[in-house]
Amino acid sequence: MSIMAAIQMVSGPGVAENLAIAADLLAQAAAQGARLAVLPENFALMGQREGDKLAAREAEDGGPIQAFLAEQAARHRLWLVGGTIPLQAAGDDSRVRAACLLYDNQGRRAARYDKVHLFDVRVVGSAEQYAESATIAPGDRYVVAETPLGRLGLAVCYDLRFPEQFRALVEHGMEILALPAAFTATTGLAHWETLLRARAIENQCYVMASAQGGKHANGRETYGDSLIIDPWGEILARLPRGPGVVVAEFSRERLENVRRQFPALEHRVRCEV
Repeated sequence: MSIMAAIQMVSGPGVAENLAIAADLLAQAAAQGARLAVLPENFALMGQREGDKLAAREAEDGGPIQAFLAEQAARHRLWLVGGTIPLQAAGDDSRVRAACLLYDNQGRRAARYDKVHLFDVRVVGSAEQYAESATIAPGDRYVVAETPLGRLGLAVCYDLRFPEQFRALVEHGMEILALPAAFTATTGLAHWETLLRARAIENQCYVMASAQGGKHANGRETYGDSLIIDPWGEILARLPRGPGVVVAEFSRERLENVRRQFPALEHRVRCEV
């Protein structure tokens, strides 16, 4: 069986404490047979201030968070999507890259995706306001990687609102989407499940959405509701709130049957406007 695991956390400002919690949750995922696991956005650090990520940033060639991900992937013999971690932005000392790293089951880094769409938003219906671009430099390319389960597309949180990104990923063979996130409670309640199911349905792929889910030390509240969704849009597993693990089976037969019996991807037409 090919088991996928989405891990939910309520990360705080202490990197060591967050990594210890992540290690326990990954062990739970591995004990349930997971071959592919996804950690949430900012799993290693949800700081008191946005600038805290600058102090925790790591170089491209390694650091304690990257070492943790490599060690966990090798220990549990699973492919691991490391949510996002702050990596140095070349030529920009005032910002970091929100890097989503994929490690293979021997602990080798297999892919890197830098979050493209940054959350610079005043949240409707609340006093919340975010300006990720003040401390994060955006990426400029999409990523699909080969894994033993299937071709894995990587995206992060606010990317979810831009369907053209996922169409580009499926055009490059995406069969599974890994989406680490830290959705706000307000926007999550309004749109989280709807957008995730839409991305699964329109791209006829599995979706693994791994979320932050609870009240954080900095006062922020994230929505949670980590989900695994199949290519027909059916929810296979979910965790509404709090730290934990959800698992579901990846079925290549299910994927191929949906795409064969309802060949919407083959019916795409490009027209001039």
